[in-house]
Amino acid sequence: MKDQSPQMAIVCPNSLVVMGLRQLLTTVIPGADIVAYDNAGELKADNPDRFFHFFVDIGELLANRPFFLERQRRTIVLVNSSEQQASLADFHCLCVTVPEKQLVRSLLMIRQKGHPQGKNTPKAKNVLTPREVEVLSLVARGFINKEIADRLNISLTTVITHRKNITVKLGMRSVSSLTIYAVMNGYVSLDQV
Repeated sequence: MKDQSPQMAIVCPNSLVVMGLRQLLTTVIPGADIVAYDNAGELKADNPDRFFHFFVDIGELLANRPFFLERQRRTIVLVNSSEQQASLADFHCLCVTVPEKQLVRSLLMIRQKGHPQGKNTPKAKNVLTPREVEVLSLVARGFINKEIADRLNISLTTVITHRKNITVKLGMRSVSSLTIYAVMNGYVSLDQV
């Protein structure tokens, strides 16, 4: 049997949404195979049942409701407001207009609810020093450099150096990526972010 990574489809005509969601999903589910489609017609023509999840623009869902109702448990609708979300009680929804931290939290919650783990999940063991782990956990909890320096009783320059080392070692620059990494590796719990 072939080693398979989880496959996800993003069905959305908005390139910026697709690019951002792809980046976040790649961070949350390392090794996932993510395929993007401009519309549901393209998805339907490309063996759609191989995908574990469909992240679908609300317009595409409404235009192709019977198709996605058959795949309701695997469909996550990309909505712009809580009003849209309330009108789609049959589906899981992901609001894409919330602050970044809330969006990351929502994706992590989806992952925790039985999402398959990618085969290439990075291991944190011995990658970061104990002090870098302390800094990372405070970054993930939303503290700024000055607050981290005060909490750890180190200089602001030292905090900046630690953050630079963390981003180089992990290959992640954004706070959202670092937060996801910290949660996935048990440095902070989901309720702390």
